[in-house]
Amino acid sequence: MSSLSPTAEGAAGKARSPMPATAWAATFAGLAASLVGIGLSRFAYTPLIPPLIAAHWFSASDVVYLGAANLAGYLAGALTGRPIARGLGNTGTLKLMMLVVTLAFFACALPLSVTWFFVWRFASGLGGGAIMVLVAATVLPHVPVNRRGFASGAIFMGAGVGVAASGTLIPALIGLGLAATWIGLGIASAVLTVAAWFCWPKHNPHLAGPFAAHASREHGAHHQGRSLTLKALYGQYALNAAGLVPMIVFLVDFIQRGLGQSAAVGAFFWVLYGLGAIVGPIATGMVTDRLGSATSLRLSLLTQAIFLTIPALTTNLPAIAIASFVMGALTPGIVPVALARVHDLLPGDHAAQGVAWSRATTAFALLQAASAYFYSWLFTATGGSHAAIYACGVAAMVLTLALDLFAWLVEGRHHKA
Repeated sequence: MSSLSPTAEGAAGKARSPMPATAWAATFAGLAASLVGIGLSRFAYTPLIPPLIAAHWFSASDVVYLGAANLAGYLAGALTGRPIARGLGNTGTLKLMMLVVTLAFFACALPLSVTWFFVWRFASGLGGGAIMVLVAATVLPHVPVNRRGFASGAIFMGAGVGVAASGTLIPALIGLGLAATWIGLGIASAVLTVAAWFCWPKHNPHLAGPFAAHASREHGAHHQGRSLTLKALYGQYALNAAGLVPMIVFLVDFIQRGLGQSAAVGAFFWVLYGLGAIVGPIATGMVTDRLGSATSLRLSLLTQAIFLTIPALTTNLPAIAIASFVMGALTPGIVPVALARVHDLLPGDHAAQGVAWSRATTAFALLQAASAYFYSWLFTATGGSHAAIYACGVAAMVLTLALDLFAWLVEGRHHKA
């Protein structure tokens, strides 16, 4: 990670530093990587589930099992991304992971066996997890400090573009057949990989200066308080994953089967969710540049808690449409906010920032996978109650706010000390 927080210098001066061409190129490469490794690799699979079953490529239970393979690979990538980068470098590892994901798309055009498919879905998740851990650390050092919130939002916008693409690109491709759809995804991934190839930074500078020196002294003075706050952030980020799963997994099913709407209406709500996911990271990144990471994180968590109560309490379609857009925006939008918070809690220490972001990503991946299985069990146990699913999501968001209050109290006490 960079040695300066994305928000630290923005608070010190109002001037907006221009983005040099190298910063724009690096940001584009980061966006392409998140689009390939997260947006397409994960979200394109969801609309492919019914066609995979209908075409008898795999049984319904196998299709769900294969979906979990990507989440398992994502966790593995979050754990191994930094160790791999120690040998290949950040840029080399990111290029390799984009190639792995691309190859996985082409391999999935051949339904040779469940094992074959599992290996390649796992590999695509591995690439996504490694990209999530490394991409910001590779790009942000080349971006002016008071534009890093914007840049990190642009990077993770790739995940949102993947959500929207899964509701538009896949239906267009599926008419050509399943194999052609996987090949089409592979071609799109290959084009993005090639386009980003020469845009990656040639090196990762360790930025220094008076702000870094000041931040390092501040870090030493409040180490204990910040350490506790950082641990609380891991818990918040993980619980946030648990709160996001109901919308990610059950939104379309809620609209179609829960509210008795048509498949077209369900698809419309998923596209709304995807449009929110496109604008969300940029919006939260810019808000973080303006307000700082602590305030932005608190606002993001509170907003999610409020809007997630809508599908838990009402069947009003316009209200649920608004909630779908807002929750879509904050699904990838929470990422640049959490990243900025890590930077602010560990200023002046790029190595510690990298370790902390890896831990946060791992915590997110763990609870995301665990909560997906929990919600599936709860859905069955309650006879298909969507309200119970969303109520649990609200509870997870409330817990994140409680942890935020705890972290604020702890940090405030140590500042006074």
